[in-house]
Amino acid sequence: MEPTDQPSLSPDTNYNDTLQVDFTWSKFKSHITTVADPSKPLYTIDYSTIKKECILVSSAATGARIGTGTLHIFSINPNFKLHGRKGTLKALSRWKTSYTHLSYAFAASPDGPPATMTWTGNSDFKTWDFVCMDEHQMPVAKFKANWWYVKKIGYIEFLGDREISEAARDEIVVTGLTIMYCMVLRSMSLPSFFGAVFARPGPIKDGSAAQLQHNGVPAQTD
Repeated sequence: MEPTDQPSLSPDTNYNDTLQVDFTWSKFKSHITTVADPSKPLYTIDYSTIKKECILVSSAATGARIGTGTLHIFSINPNFKLHGRKGTLKALSRWKTSYTHLSYAFAASPDGPPATMTWTGNSDFKTWDFVCMDEHQMPVAKFKANWWYVKKIGYIEFLGDREISEAARDEIVVTGLTIMYCMVLRSMSLPSFFGAVFARPGPIKDGSAAQLQHNGVPAQTD
């Protein structure tokens, strides 16, 4: 039976901006709403067990595909696609929840190199908190996922004084869901364990190299 008590949010939480992630077993999909208005979905998440892109995030209003997340049986570096642009969540550690990705939504300039973002995670018996930090290691968002909730997966809070654009919110949703399900897979999968053993963790390529890719130069693969 699912617990009846709700996970706690920060006292200063902005309920108009904080997102709630709910799962529907009958349709095998999730909906993301704001805490303030749970009757109006912002995102719809479909899951696929047969396609390479197994996390499919769409606009609830238009049905347009916003992004996808791709998990791997062996590699601990999941991939994502956001508004058609491909990216990687690169592990910084074999065993700790520590990942980095390149962000255009949080970049200092629209025409400049992407910002290097970092995801970290801590878990206890009930929850797994994933925190996204900017280049200055300042928290910008937290994804509070629930271990034992079969319907209410968790909450996404936006932190700090930064005004979160729609593009930034889309990025946090896509990358946050991808890293959460990546860690769920890693915690249950023997191939992922050996993937961590043989992984080559470390910083992702710098923003200058990524800008070349953005301008049309093919990216190198790990």
